[in-house]
Amino acid sequence: MSTPAIGAVPVAVIGSGNIGTDLMIKVMRLSKTLRMGAMVGIDPASDGLARAGRLGVATTHQGVEGLVGMPGFADIKVVFDATSAKAHGPNAEIARQHGKLMVDLTPAALGPFVVPSVNLDDHLDAPDVNMVTCGGQATIPVVAAVSRVAPVAYAEIVASISSRSAGPGTRANIDEFTETTGEAIRVVGGASVGKAIIVLNPADPPIVMRDTVYCLVEGAVDAGTRERIAASVREMTGAVQEYVPGYRLKQDVQFDPVEDAMVPALGRRVTGVRVSVFLEVQGAGHYLPDYAGNLDIMTSAAVRTAEKIAALRGWVNA
Repeated sequence: MSTPAIGAVPVAVIGSGNIGTDLMIKVMRLSKTLRMGAMVGIDPASDGLARAGRLGVATTHQGVEGLVGMPGFADIKVVFDATSAKAHGPNAEIARQHGKLMVDLTPAALGPFVVPSVNLDDHLDAPDVNMVTCGGQATIPVVAAVSRVAPVAYAEIVASISSRSAGPGTRANIDEFTETTGEAIRVVGGASVGKAIIVLNPADPPIVMRDTVYCLVEGAVDAGTRERIAASVREMTGAVQEYVPGYRLKQDVQFDPVEDAMVPALGRRVTGVRVSVFLEVQGAGHYLPDYAGNLDIMTSAAVRTAEKIAALRGWVNA
């Protein structure tokens, strides 16, 4: 294993489950900007807290209140929330009171949606940024890539993940996943209307994360516009791969004519072109199995977000 990078910006992770623990490993192993200041949980027997202790990271099992009472809390600049949508509100309020940047990995969506490859520069001053969902991080870049070339009237995404990679937090937040992702497809992706579907696949051996993106572009779409859309999607894929190496297109972008078809989400009939994009996300295997790309893309996006905000706020040399 390579020598861990040690950054200048102390961070805390709230949530000692799968996502929080993988996030801790990424900070310690990969980031030259961030360094672990504390790992926070509520279960003293959790593997995440035990692993953090073995790695020399300060821990507390008393939740966010325990974090505030830790000796090094004043130095913490960034707090990652890897708990649940319900718990995020109180966590975010405490972080706000103490002037900490909150990077939210839950679907609570109290702060602005951030997808690093699309709109991170728009929210560098926000006190609480929301990482949308795993499906959002995987698919919204594609919707944005299409919409920057041609207006997207409707976008629908289907995120298929291994059932084994869906922990209690994911299962408890299914409704929040669909609502938050659908809204972010519109707000960040640029579609007029967005819809999200998640599938928990019980296949054994487990499958890696697979995502399908459908974008409806109304009106005539000539060959030149199709090529610009395909090139835009390829360019965006490369941008995401900079922080999620296992993110890839499964095949060429597909274009299918739509002729006078009823689109219930729009409440009217449309004619145009359906743009179909098929993705795969393989995890890096830092803490989680490599099939858990849905979790890996969240933690990778969160680290990238915190690093860039920290640099631009002057906490570390850019």
